[in-house]
Amino acid sequence: MSTNAPAITPQIVADHGLTEEEYDRIVQAIGREPNLTELGIFSVMWSEHCSYKSSRIHLRKLPTKAPWVIQGPGENAGVIDIGDGQAAIFKMESHNHPSYIEPYQGAATGVGGILRDVFTMGARPVANMNALRFGRPDHPKMKHLISGVVRGIGGYGNCVGVPTVGGETNFHSAYDGNILVNAMTVGVAETDKIFYSAASGVGNPIVYVGSKTGRDGIHGATMASADFGEDAEAKRPTVQVGDPFTEKLLIEACLELMASDAIVAIQDMGAAGLTSSSIEMASKGGVGIRLDMDKVPQRETGMTAYEMMLSESQERMLMVLKPGREDFAEAIFRKWELDFAVIGEVTEAGPDGGRLVLVHRGETVCDIPLGPLADDAPLYDRPHVPTPALAPLAEFADSTNISIDLLTLLGSPDLASRRWIWEQYDHMVGADTVQRPGGDAAVVRVHGTKKGLAISTDCTPRYCFADPVEGGKQAIAECWRNITAVGAMPLATTDCMNFANPQRPEIMGQFVGCIEGMAAACTALDFPIVSGNVSLYNESKATGGGSAILPTPAIGGVGLLPDIDRMATIAFKSTGDIILLIGERSGDLGQSLWLREVRGLEGKDAGPPPRVDLEAERRTGDFVREAIRSGAVTACHDVSDGGVAVAVAEMALASGIGAMLDQPLAGGIAQSYFAEDQGLYVVTVRDAALVELLSKAEARGVTAARLGHTIANRLIFELPESDHAIPLASLRVAHESFFPKLMDAEL
Repeated sequence: MSTNAPAITPQIVADHGLTEEEYDRIVQAIGREPNLTELGIFSVMWSEHCSYKSSRIHLRKLPTKAPWVIQGPGENAGVIDIGDGQAAIFKMESHNHPSYIEPYQGAATGVGGILRDVFTMGARPVANMNALRFGRPDHPKMKHLISGVVRGIGGYGNCVGVPTVGGETNFHSAYDGNILVNAMTVGVAETDKIFYSAASGVGNPIVYVGSKTGRDGIHGATMASADFGEDAEAKRPTVQVGDPFTEKLLIEACLELMASDAIVAIQDMGAAGLTSSSIEMASKGGVGIRLDMDKVPQRETGMTAYEMMLSESQERMLMVLKPGREDFAEAIFRKWELDFAVIGEVTEAGPDGGRLVLVHRGETVCDIPLGPLADDAPLYDRPHVPTPALAPLAEFADSTNISIDLLTLLGSPDLASRRWIWEQYDHMVGADTVQRPGGDAAVVRVHGTKKGLAISTDCTPRYCFADPVEGGKQAIAECWRNITAVGAMPLATTDCMNFANPQRPEIMGQFVGCIEGMAAACTALDFPIVSGNVSLYNESKATGGGSAILPTPAIGGVGLLPDIDRMATIAFKSTGDIILLIGERSGDLGQSLWLREVRGLEGKDAGPPPRVDLEAERRTGDFVREAIRSGAVTACHDVSDGGVAVAVAEMALASGIGAMLDQPLAGGIAQSYFAEDQGLYVVTVRDAALVELLSKAEARGVTAARLGHTIANRLIFELPESDHAIPLASLRVAHESFFPKLMDAEL
């Protein structure tokens, strides 16, 4: 064993993000003091980002199985059956800390990493999504962060040739010092050509492909497992640098090799790079692994084994090949102008399991058991306290002018048009995008078929902060609802659990509560979670930053549309159609955007969030989906942020057709039009289909009530005291102005 390394001191241990107790566990596990390389490997594998040591115990509560689930959590991505011998493969991951430090490269490499998770399993990526959270728009850093993140997502996705078809963007002061950048990719593969990461076959060659290894990204996983201090800007060296053109070559080379029988196992080099990829492959396969670090392609001179193992340089993959297939595989990667090197071999596991052995410059620089690095990593049941229930909403003044309130909401940061963002993304590349950004869910045709994949990302953090259990339910239900609203059957989800410091009992209580709500909704809606990511320590002590982010369990869902010709959109189709509200209205204004934007009430002053009735959610959504597929419904939009008035306004703006609404509730204007009641859909039907639709709804126990009808280019609210009319032109100006003004762009 090499001894040319500094002695391990308590300060070095602390610098690696390990506690004294964890270091003692390492010593006990390997039977001696580790050297620096071994310590670095343990530090990244035991980081929160890689080991999920604070969350694994609770993640086990989530439903992950269904008849259509081929692969649940535990692989690079989740896999579901979409019929005809095809599978959808998808996952969402975070790149929060890197994106705050260096927004362009942080966001770009987040996209690159999630693409690799999907094509690693044999899928051709067909769609990208994202979920973004920024701080106050007027925060001095926010314009820079928004610009960099959006350019990074667009720059990488556009160049690699995968359409970015939708997502969500929200603003809140809680994200001032710690923005969230969650990226999702969906791919399509043949069910008999899905690739997994478990290494096997003692003596089989281990092959490195893609880009060369540099010093960028070293300790990125460790950085992502701690909150930001005052030195956040100094952490730029831990942010990776991406090259989308190389990624495109890597996709094509991997898919070409996957068409053969050469691959035994494959894993991308994501967080913790060569360390995590090699250890995960070996531990899943129950084997050992030996690597010759001198053979690792390097783009910098004098790199140590420590640096090579911990580097997070992008566009790299690790494979186990069948013996004798090395030359065949190398020819493919050389053709695509990519590095290819045999860097090791699979070794036999002894009585105590496999080992990771590294040789560098003729010396063994690492020899440690794999068990403690992976399956036996620390697991903590952190103390947690439930979030106290909020008092019911106190009395407040009703809306005095629905026109002004609606214009205020449509122009607010959370509801304003995201056109400025999505116009920077190529959402049509590949020519299979059939529902563009701006609707309830994106829809991408399964190439060469009539099938469509409906995709949505959703979460309402203010609900999760007020009541984590209800907020967790709502995040799942909202995603299920958005997929239903285009006529698709929701099949499965991926999650990105963004929370603050889990060592604070109130934060851990938010996490546990959200998991409880998510699990209940997944079960009730047959909407399992098949992949995901946990991002903790999202809080900041940096100058000008806030503290903890709002609890943000972002949900990415995928559904199947059997026939894209039966797809619904939010746009009104013609004047004279009847507008119906499907579902129960309660007029619950708790935690609504109307309270925040119009009355200035949020957080503890805004009452509990609206309740999610999962039984009613399922019953109503199933009915709406069937009505869409039967052709009875001409337009559909779910009710969410801003309530019924905002939903109708968005349908009108998407079409240029107006509406007259004539059925307010007895409780008042705000309850009628700005309450964010759950499980509600606004739909339009033609006169000839109305009676039959209402009859079917009654038979199914689903509430369907007339809300009004479509008219020419304005919204009219018939209220008891007087009518209010708003030209669509005025709504459009309010809706489209926010981002161009914020970013100093042209309207």
